[in-house]
Amino acid sequence: MAQTRAGGRRPAGAAVPSERVTEAIRTATFALLAEVGFGRLSIEAVAERAGVSKTAIYRRWSSKQELVVGLVTPVAMTGLTVPDTGAFVTDLEAYLRAGRDVLSHPLVGVIAPDLLAEAARNPELSQSLVEALREPRRAQAAGLLDRAIDRGELPADTDVDLALDLVAGPLYWRLAVTHSEVSDDYLQRLVTALTRAFDAR
Repeated sequence: MAQTRAGGRRPAGAAVPSERVTEAIRTATFALLAEVGFGRLSIEAVAERAGVSKTAIYRRWSSKQELVVGLVTPVAMTGLTVPDTGAFVTDLEAYLRAGRDVLSHPLVGVIAPDLLAEAARNPELSQSLVEALREPRRAQAAGLLDRAIDRGELPADTDVDLALDLVAGPLYWRLAVTHSEVSDDYLQRLVTALTRAFDAR
């Protein structure tokens, strides 16, 4: 019977997930999402593109939705943790830069709008995206705003829910909808506009 590196025994017939196989599945999934979208994506097509069996995919993810959300989430969450720089302006700038880096990824720019459109028709997918992506990102941004309120940099009565929309909206609109450039200069102007809108002190 085969043994693990730690000396323990694997059950007979148990397969050890290969990172090479996982990477092939990841690459194939992103490529197909960009080409055909979530609605027309199939496990069969991913397996064929990746050069693996469907069993290899189902061993890792139980469904197409779990596969897509599981692979998209790490990319979308890149740079999620924003360090507490001690000042609202620099916290905000760091958060927006991280958001720009994620949305500037060529595949994300194509895949994200498609997933959101599909989510409008698919409540189960919508809920999965809310739990895996939207809520963690909004929570991070909310923490940024709460720290600024605690430091007295933002008014105590700041409408945090509205502020979260103002922080997220411009980057998504510019990068995912109009596919326009977000330069460092644009980011600086956006930070200035947002701090003025929030009455930052």
